[in-house]
Amino acid sequence: MKEQFNPAQISKVIDQALVYQCACPAQVCRAIFELRELYAYQINCASDSVNDELVHQTIAAATEKAHEKMEECLKKILEIEGWDQSTFAMPEKLKKKPGKPL
Repeated sequence: MKEQFNPAQISKVIDQALVYQCACPAQVCRAIFELRELYAYQINCASDSVNDELVHQTIAAATEKAHEKMEECLKKILEIEGWDQSTFAMPEKLKKKPGKPL
């Protein structure tokens, strides 16, 4: 599965977002990690029959599409909010944003 963001970059967004209670980017990042886990599970799941194999392939294909959409969503969010996409540092203006309970 193609990955636009590596685990360290996604984790950095999550860490910063949670510290400053800007949970929306972190929720997208967690969804990306969960989709990667689901995809890996489907690819590695044992198939005892043709039906099993088709089920796993179908889930993996849908997961791959969802993953691509969520990575594009994260990219757009980071652009909208002004995150530095070379360092994945949260912009100062978001650090001062009043937080919401998580």
